[in-house]
Amino acid sequence: MIGRLNHVAIVVRDLDASTALYRDVLGAQVSQRMALPAHGVSVVFVELPNSKVELLEPLGADSPIAKFLESNPNGGMHHICYEVDDILAARDRLKANGARVLGDGTPKIGAHNKPVLFLHPKDFNGTLIELEQA
Repeated sequence: MIGRLNHVAIVVRDLDASTALYRDVLGAQVSQRMALPAHGVSVVFVELPNSKVELLEPLGADSPIAKFLESNPNGGMHHICYEVDDILAARDRLKANGARVLGDGTPKIGAHNKPVLFLHPKDFNGTLIELEQA
């Protein structure tokens, strides 16, 4: 059901400093900053030959990742994203097998302008999973 790894997301306290670290120290190609108010984050994508790293910074005090930074003041890995061909079919199959989809189960539009869903980390070895329609 799942396809290729789309990205690994890392929460950071300072997106500009983290962008400079990846760009200037690691020599990576880095996207422009994008504000995603519907998700409460600002993001930058580090482009890799076979995938991406998404750097996330809270956008406002009520950002869902602000609490993550309270527990992890230095930031850290937040989620991994896998591609699926049909997000609604994937959602239905997962729910039929007992997996919990976060929210009301309706896909939202993600940073790549494609439908996304998140799966409860307690169902996946403590890892928050994002599914993105390919």
